[in-house]
Amino acid sequence: MEAVKAFNNELYSLNEYKPPISKAKMTQITKSGIKAIKFYKHVVQSVEKFIQKCKPEYKVPGLYVIDSIVRQSRHQFGTEKDVFAPRFSKNIIATFQHLYRCPPDDKSKIVRVLNLWQKNAVFKSDIIQPLLDMAAGLPPPSVTPIMSSSAAPINNATPGESAELVYLTDAHV
Repeated sequence: MEAVKAFNNELYSLNEYKPPISKAKMTQITKSGIKAIKFYKHVVQSVEKFIQKCKPEYKVPGLYVIDSIVRQSRHQFGTEKDVFAPRFSKNIIATFQHLYRCPPDDKSKIVRVLNLWQKNAVFKSDIIQPLLDMAAGLPPPSVTPIMSSSAAPINNATPGESAELVYLTDAHV
């Protein structure tokens, strides 16, 4: 977990710099993210939280962190063994909703990254297209959880109340 702390320190030190962020700083952040690969879920969550909570002018640098970590991971470990891209794709709609709260001039930079991701097959087209649609002002797709076949309905109502069905899937366990 020490590696995650080091990564968080690097990531949140972005706030001490005025955008644009230097290549050297981005490399430092990326290296510390890759070093913490055993805790990749924590790294991804930290970046998502940073993008959610940061000032608008730091949204795009947050996207550049995602891009840099994913590309470095794919380069270093190969596309098949990259753990970061699949993990970032889990909450990508929500992350991009936060990203689009950036200054209006920065939206073109987000679209540029998405186009590069599409061109280089960093993420599948079915992941990237809704994000491009959001840039064009279309509403994001409603996120519907994918139910596994082992989903079991649970009635969590006390007698006399109307029942609300909750589905427990492998993802919630």
